[in-house]
Amino acid sequence: MSSGFHFHFSPETPAVAIAADSTAEQAPNPAPHEPSDEPRKAPDQPDRGEDNGVDFDEEDDPEELDGPAAYKEKVKAVFRRLHAEPVRIRVHDVIIRGNFKTRGSLIEAEVGDLLRSPGTVQGLVRASSHANALLRRLDVFDSVSITLDAGPPGFPGTANVTIQVVEAARPYNRGIFFFPKKEENFNAWSLTLVALVISWPVEGWFMLKNLFGYGDMWDVSGEYGWDQSSKIDIGVYLPRLKSIPTPLTARASILSEDWLKFSSYKERLLGLKFGLLSTWHHNLSYDLAWRTLTDPSQMASESIRRQLGHNLLSALSYAYKIDKRDSEFRPTKGYAFVSTSQVGGLWKNGLRFFRQVLMQLTSRG
Repeated sequence: MSSGFHFHFSPETPAVAIAADSTAEQAPNPAPHEPSDEPRKAPDQPDRGEDNGVDFDEEDDPEELDGPAAYKEKVKAVFRRLHAEPVRIRVHDVIIRGNFKTRGSLIEAEVGDLLRSPGTVQGLVRASSHANALLRRLDVFDSVSITLDAGPPGFPGTANVTIQVVEAARPYNRGIFFFPKKEENFNAWSLTLVALVISWPVEGWFMLKNLFGYGDMWDVSGEYGWDQSSKIDIGVYLPRLKSIPTPLTARASILSEDWLKFSSYKERLLGLKFGLLSTWHHNLSYDLAWRTLTDPSQMASESIRRQLGHNLLSALSYAYKIDKRDSEFRPTKGYAFVSTSQVGGLWKNGLRFFRQVLMQLTSRG
């Protein structure tokens, strides 16, 4: 995925006008279109009728230069001014191009306010870099480019911001994985359960990106284990819905697990999960599930026997995560640490419990 932001330099609409328009009134020398008591030499380039001129210091007289040398000197003068002091600017318009499928309202909601808030050229450059990262994080574009250019001639001291995106050529991902029969440690501490988890020998998944143009992600996955455990998971992710600033998630899953090797019961779970709040490190969700526990061996502990049969699980979960992996879904390197606190029994007849789980996740690579 390629990305970037840049000033738009061209002889017809020089980007140096971004700085020039906002400092024209403060320039120590008269602007080219203002009258002056001293005669001035006619410019080498024909007058194109543009009002976005720049005054330069007389250290190297740009009038003695022409062609690429004069243009290069103008660019250097602008950057000297940008490094010397804040240059006032106001964003006149944010232009979005290349979004044939993606809703313009999504891009506007993600970065519109961010790009319009700066009052200086330097601040606008920083905001553009941040906006570029936010758009790439949506994972629906192959490339994102942000261009800063001078505003219309009739609006001095303004800039236009052009967002050019290239939508993903392949709007889906898929994969299937086979793993050897082995056991791996699952570092978890719980008030109700401490166990080893058998790795899934077969995993398959399919994901659709940006199906309706809202940056939405639809995925379905299936897993099957050596101990006849199975899981089917269907989910949707929305990065933003209208004025709601936090991503929205919803998942439905069917889980069947055989714990006879470690304990003495089987578990069947049909559940729904709704994401309520999601940030880089914090996640708040609500879980609702219908669970069935059976004890074929008749050797379950007393605490398990009290939970046999059907139970309604209603829980509020809070998770704190530090993720240094290269991919959240199929990582090949890095690590992640997750601390999850879960309070169950929100409904009167539901199963009441408190659970604290600490997990350290490593990549399969």
